Amino acid sequence: MRSNERLVLTLILISLGAGWGMSIPLIKITVDAGYAPFGIVFWQFVIAALVLGGVLWRRGGWPPVGRVPVAVWLFIALMGTLIPNATSYRATFHLPAGVMAIIIASVPMFALPIALMLKVDRLSPLRLLGLLAGLAGVALIALPEASLPDRAMVAFIPLALVAPICYAIEANVVGKWGTGPLDPVQVLFGGSALGAVIALPLAMGTGQMVWPRAPFQLADLTLVLTAVIHAVVYTSYVWLVGRAGAVFAGQVAYLVTGFGVVWSMLLLGERYSIWVWAALMLMLAGLALVQPRTRVESDAPAGDTAV
Repeated sequence: MRSNERLVLTLILISLGAGWGMSIPLIKITVDAGYAPFGIVFWQFVIAALVLGGVLWRRGGWPPVGRVPVAVWLFIALMGTLIPNATSYRATFHLPAGVMAIIIASVPMFALPIALMLKVDRLSPLRLLGLLAGLAGVALIALPEASLPDRAMVAFIPLALVAPICYAIEANVVGKWGTGPLDPVQVLFGGSALGAVIALPLAMGTGQMVWPRAPFQLADLTLVLTAVIHAVVYTSYVWLVGRAGAVFAGQVAYLVTGFGVVWSMLLLGERYSIWVWAALMLMLAGLALVQPRTRVESDAPAGDTAV
């Protein structure tokens, strides 16, 4: 990889981390306004499908439809958005946004054991140490009396961990079996469209449907912004994996956590105890140790599309 190309890809990586990190306090604003998880997820699916559908329309390349694409879309819709977002939004209502950002960093901690079970990765003493550091980071948030503003919040940490587990499963399955004939935009467009069909009856049946109406409030704006960020950043991340390799792109986890904490402090005025800061340091150290010890691919394929 040439130095100027690496610089450009690094800037893209930083932008993805900043965007994903900002979505954490934005969704905190949305849920604090009383918007319920399934209603939020439905509109995220709809907005993402509209954004990505516009990209496909301009490209003139609509996705193929068949058994494999539909299976990919269903899996991405459930494991990539519906289940993790619905659970994390419920947890976000009760937990500080910065704490959610730290918990999201546990994705590689769950991804490694799953990869070992699928026999697509191997364990080493350093990576085992990284797993233990990540677990210690979560424990520091959950155990000390002074870590959270209210000790009742501890009950929602297991709920917050559902999202990183889902993302870890998704990453391993896609990494092992791929997405069939679909490129990143087609994957996320189809997943969003199918997800909206699934989320609509869930939102209506549970009384969680959100109907934005004038006069619009800040929560409506943050809902739209979060959906657009999700569509653009997620698609760009999948493209970056194909362009620069999974090891390079995987470093976005550090940036999402760091930016998530910083954005939460700037936008929400959150402040954290020494225990939370210690948990952040342990989680980042765990990430550094868990990351695969392979070089950044210098001749990775350019991928099918760019957005």
